[in-house]
Amino acid sequence: MDLLPQALYSAAQTRELDRRAIEDHGVAGDELMRRAGLAGFCALRLLWPRARSITVVCGPGNNGGDGYVLAGAASQAGLAVRVLADDAPRSVVARAARAAMETAGVTVAALGTGVAGADVVVDAIFGTGLEREVRGPWREQFGRINECAAPVLALDIPSGLHADTGAVMGGAVRACATLSFIGLNLGLFTGAGREHAGRIVYADLDLPPTLAAAMEPAAMRLRADVALAAMGARPRDAHKGLAGRVLVVGGERGMCGAARMAAESAARAGAGLVTVATRSAHAGFLNAGRPELMVRGVESPVALRDLMEAADVVAVGPGLGRGEWGRQAFGAALALSTSLVVDADALYHLAQEPERRADWVLTPHPGEAARLLGCEAAEVQADRPAAAGAIAERYGGVCVLKGCGTLITGAGALALCDRGNPGMASGGTGDVLTGVIAGLRAQGLSARDAACSGVWLHASAGDRAAGEGEIGTLATDLLPWIRAGRNGVDPCRD
Repeated sequence: MDLLPQALYSAAQTRELDRRAIEDHGVAGDELMRRAGLAGFCALRLLWPRARSITVVCGPGNNGGDGYVLAGAASQAGLAVRVLADDAPRSVVARAARAAMETAGVTVAALGTGVAGADVVVDAIFGTGLEREVRGPWREQFGRINECAAPVLALDIPSGLHADTGAVMGGAVRACATLSFIGLNLGLFTGAGREHAGRIVYADLDLPPTLAAAMEPAAMRLRADVALAAMGARPRDAHKGLAGRVLVVGGERGMCGAARMAAESAARAGAGLVTVATRSAHAGFLNAGRPELMVRGVESPVALRDLMEAADVVAVGPGLGRGEWGRQAFGAALALSTSLVVDADALYHLAQEPERRADWVLTPHPGEAARLLGCEAAEVQADRPAAAGAIAERYGGVCVLKGCGTLITGAGALALCDRGNPGMASGGTGDVLTGVIAGLRAQGLSARDAACSGVWLHASAGDRAAGEGEIGTLATDLLPWIRAGRNGVDPCRD
């Protein structure tokens, strides 16, 4: 069961939560730091119960103060404790925490003396307020922490990671586990955040659940129960027409597999009728092994029109190609008012001739997102939430920015999927997602609900398909799990 909160906050919002705890709920700053430090020690003991020696690296801010409290508690519990720090703490409460620790007999060694030999290393260097690129001694310290053999526990956030975007600010600590306080930060779950944060655990520091009242989160994590409720059950008197008609347009010569995977995924997600419009050269055999799919060979936009008009949803792009056939096919899709799911090479054509629509779903990966925004993929990855929002603003509809911590925005607040795994980094998984979203859209879900539920269903299927190991997972390995997830069978466990 997922025990983490669903709401994700920006750094500014978590600072506001701190302020509310102190000013509105009467929890003094030193008491808040004491609770954070003790929660850190409890997490350390829970995760590494056999640890007998720890090294705590403390920064100059309140994150360092949390580390001093943790170090003092560890020493009192009989652990061997080393503390590394540089400058004196900036805040009164952090200075008091360090003084109390030193009074208890824990000494502070100079930064740069190394972290080797500890059973666990605690990163208490920088918290969520980091805005500048890290350089100099602290960046060198990150390197020493990352090179040590001991597991690393990060307090609040891995130092060097941007709390809002998940971008690495010059360098960052790679933690085995991160203990987040009061409010989870968006940056822990997208971009480089998941790689650097490791296992995420959470402590509310005994603060009331009303602390975040009237505060709109920066994003919400997708939930299994919400996704399943949106997809809904099928009535006993259902027929295939009620379940919706999907048309997949794609499959240029040499790329018919992409269209096939998208089409089969739409059917596994529950679409009643699925047709593929593809090049005539391979139309005769594209549905070999999956006879439930209908296939039509088309060579002109005119031939597409009747097929598109008969569909509830058109998924355009898988294997479409960037040549004239693909360009004309995408143009034919734009000429009609049918609901669209736009992916792959259709996004290339959209970037060449931008258009805005209110009812489509765009599913770019970072490279495609960069083309849509006229920038580099690195810029997209540096601020994924902003990039997703910019695409939805510029092109309308709903944007699904794929990647680690997939983001969904448009027609509602930002949503994030924290499921999925690196084994899904293989050809065809994006085509499968396109088909799933199109299949759900055809069954009557709104563009946003189809995107959110489709992303959750796809990522959960990827996790279940990786049961025998992530690496080597094929896109088609997801298909039986998409069917199972759509029916609420064996829900994916956290």
